[in-house]
Amino acid sequence: IWHGDSTLPDLDLIVIPGGFSFGDYLRCGAMAARSPVMREVAERARRGTPVLGICNGFQVLTEAGLLPGVLMMNAHLKFVCRDVRLRVESNQSMFTSAYAAGETVTYTVAHHEGNYFADPATLEELEQNGQVAFRYLDNPNGSQHDIAGIFNRERNVLGLMPHPERM
Repeated sequence: IWHGDSTLPDLDLIVIPGGFSFGDYLRCGAMAARSPVMREVAERARRGTPVLGICNGFQVLTEAGLLPGVLMMNAHLKFVCRDVRLRVESNQSMFTSAYAAGETVTYTVAHHEGNYFADPATLEELEQNGQVAFRYLDNPNGSQHDIAGIFNRERNVLGLMPHPERM
């Protein structure tokens, strides 16, 4: 789908992949979140269509307001690319139902701005509502609460910093 499109065909799943949207010249995902097609993505998500944002796609989802929080520069200010271990925090979604809660998986991270940040009230809400999908076991970027991926309240939108497609 082209970023300038304003409509989407019937879809069972929308995936916003990693990559450098608009060169990431402003904030990662900030310009892509304002693309015409994102209005339709947001509407489809509200109607229940599953949406998965991976790495830069996660950044786009936060910038578009489909997920809370922001992704900032890694705490050590360096690009990180390596395999990381994650704990599955919730298997109560179509994205995670094949896992057992508490299971450990390995995915690859490849980012410079993957440090998840949210205000204390948002973090508490994510924890209380079981919206943390994956948590780093060895946090590579300084993410608060070791968050690697989160759901929206309805669990049909998942933002995930690591790249499952690379495994």
